[in-house]
Amino acid sequence: MYKVFVNDKALFLTNEVQKETNFKIFLLESIDIKKLIIKLFQNKIENAFLYHPDEKLIMKTLKAKIPVVKAGGGLVYNEEGKVLFIYRNGKWDLPKGGTEKNETMEETAMREVEEETGVSGLSISKKLQKTYHVFKRNGRYKLKQTYWYEMKSTFKGIPQGQEDEGIEKVVWVSPNEIPKLLENSYENIKLLFE
Repeated sequence: MYKVFVNDKALFLTNEVQKETNFKIFLLESIDIKKLIIKLFQNKIENAFLYHPDEKLIMKTLKAKIPVVKAGGGLVYNEEGKVLFIYRNGKWDLPKGGTEKNETMEETAMREVEEETGVSGLSISKKLQKTYHVFKRNGRYKLKQTYWYEMKSTFKGIPQGQEDEGIEKVVWVSPNEIPKLLENSYENIKLLFE
């Protein structure tokens, strides 16, 4: 099963039909995805299941219906075990961004962390799960597929937010403070801490 977020609403892509559910169930093959996304954005639907019988084709079927943007991001730990967070658009987030030509996803993730936060001395320790969310740009809905990596940093300076990306704050957060920040974060970011 995949979770795709539209704001804080979940679209569950599944090959199983739940018997009793308060979720609306739609057939992925035949759904007008744009109309469904609009209903989610307008709060006319709380959450929805998109059903497709073949689990291997679920994401491929969705991607055929909506343009996909790939991004890379980092869950970064410093040498004290603190986690790097950014604050933009009124929410706590992790640094991430789109790929550039001829760049691997790992290179994208490390470049974006460095550009958005000024934090260097990065190394990838492991690959994390991918997250998915729908956003609107230039009047068109797109699916952002973000590849996440756990990273370590030897950076000792003061992080600086990338102003032209609207990043207001960059902070190192102790693990015990993370749950409080996640109360004002995105659902796909919360998944990385489950």
